[in-house]
Amino acid sequence: MPLKIVVGAQWGDEGKGRIVDWFASQAEVVARYNGGDNAGHSVTVGSQLFKLHLIPSGIVHPRPVAIMGNGMVINPESLFSEIESLEKVGVDAGPKRLRISHAAHLITPAHKALDKAMEAARGKESIGTTGRGIGPAYTDKAARTNLRVADMVGTDFVEKLGTHIESANRSLAALGAPALDIGPVLDTFSQYATRIRPFVADTAAEMDAALRAGQTVLAEGAQGTLLDIDHGTYPFVTSSSTLAPAALLGLGLGMTAARDSIVSGVCKAFQTRVGSGPFPTEIHEESLALRLRGTGENPWDEYGTTTGRPRRVGWLDGVLLRYAARLNGFTELVITKLDILSGMPHIKICTAYTRNGKIYHDLPFGPTDLEGFEAVYEELPGWTEDVSGIRRWEDLPQPARDYLDAIGRVAGVPVRLVSVGPEREQIVPAG
Repeated sequence: MPLKIVVGAQWGDEGKGRIVDWFASQAEVVARYNGGDNAGHSVTVGSQLFKLHLIPSGIVHPRPVAIMGNGMVINPESLFSEIESLEKVGVDAGPKRLRISHAAHLITPAHKALDKAMEAARGKESIGTTGRGIGPAYTDKAARTNLRVADMVGTDFVEKLGTHIESANRSLAALGAPALDIGPVLDTFSQYATRIRPFVADTAAEMDAALRAGQTVLAEGAQGTLLDIDHGTYPFVTSSSTLAPAALLGLGLGMTAARDSIVSGVCKAFQTRVGSGPFPTEIHEESLALRLRGTGENPWDEYGTTTGRPRRVGWLDGVLLRYAARLNGFTELVITKLDILSGMPHIKICTAYTRNGKIYHDLPFGPTDLEGFEAVYEELPGWTEDVSGIRRWEDLPQPARDYLDAIGRVAGVPVRLVSVGPEREQIVPAG
């Protein structure tokens, strides 16, 4: 069976968690390959809402083993909090079902303190980080000074952690921020080290063996394509690679694992993003923006799973979607939140940009420099029907099918699945 990779096609928050949940029932292994607890995946099963920030969301299914790959940065406090919350509702998150790569890196209180101090020092130039220590952890990883999960099972972990905190305190002092009290951090992380030992494994070897045995490995990406450290809207990006090829590096798999792989690009039926940065199709009319965003009263509304921040909203950007399809090598698209567009008299999709009278069908300078570019729209009729109860493609209103066909045409990738609500079964397979 192939490696199946699920990637966000936009700025994250596309609903990947519930799509991973849909595919996870067919997988023996679900694995996450990048990021930390700045990501958030929500999965609704009946009356139970799962909000996971670190552990692969596919773990809510009883069948697959969940793997946290070497490309991740892991905050042990968040990890054990999630394990406890899952087990409280009957989800097995013990060492037989949850495996953690020995090569994954750690997030410590020092990283979180540095993240907040550096963001404050940027002032008006702040990039809108979550303050969860993701950037500083990846910085230490690149500098070859960070701690890894493997260190937690070593005899000199406390000594290494103390040196790490002392170094961070010097950096905090230079930023005018208060120092951390080393003692409580050492005590807490010593307890975490004892708890994490049974979960630690050579996960790359385990996944390779699973693939060789004909099992399906479902790789779950965090954030989205446009937040990729190299190819996203830099500097308004995350600190890791979010693209499909990163699944190989972030899980420790060779190129043969990519043979015959399926790459599913998850894309909202409209566009959203959190924080600062360019957004060519952003809707500034507040009544219309509120219609797409919601009020925050429902889990399906456009508020960050991790941060709770309201998301900026706009029409679907086909230029950026084509860009994401090219970078990731999407073999199929999954469209989420189609139900939110019900009742709109018309729907727009951006097919190109214009600047100084010139039309651009592709990004002229990558997705960073979009100053002065305006969206060129194709307008389609909307539909009035509530589609949340539909399960067959042919039962969707014709304008809805026409819009989905337009998305596939603009992206150059066929639409395979459509989500019409937050529940597990609110999925429409393409006809």
